[in-house]
Amino acid sequence: MPHRFISAASGLVLVLLSLVSVSTHAEQKKILGDWEVHYIAFPSTFLSPEVASANNITRSQTRAVINISVLDAATKEALDIDVSGNARNLLGSNKVLEFTTVKEGEAIYHLSTVSFDDKEVLRFTINLKQGNVSQELKFQQKMYEE
Repeated sequence: MPHRFISAASGLVLVLLSLVSVSTHAEQKKILGDWEVHYIAFPSTFLSPEVASANNITRSQTRAVINISVLDAATKEALDIDVSGNARNLLGSNKVLEFTTVKEGEAIYHLSTVSFDDKEVLRFTINLKQGNVSQELKFQQKMYEE
């Protein structure tokens, strides 16, 4: 899995943008076994050009960013796990998600992008694996062009 290290300023901006987008595209969390999984999908245009560039993300009105963070549910420590998945629309068209791991200090983010049509509902299946422990996260979201 590719790893990218970004500056504290870029990472902080990414975190802040994720929190700002909570009002429009609520960040969500699920407990899966011993893991606390935080996930969010939002239009890539929410990212500043600098943050998008630092994370090799193409900004587009029809491209979403998927951000997955996994914490140990007991200690709240960020976990470096393998993340893969797909997004499927209501017609069954499947889009494979390729995640990049971003480490910033103690924080670890798993980022991917996916194209979408305005008002398209995407059903995400995210596979999480660390050693011989695996979990599956499923969620759906209606995406809007900005």
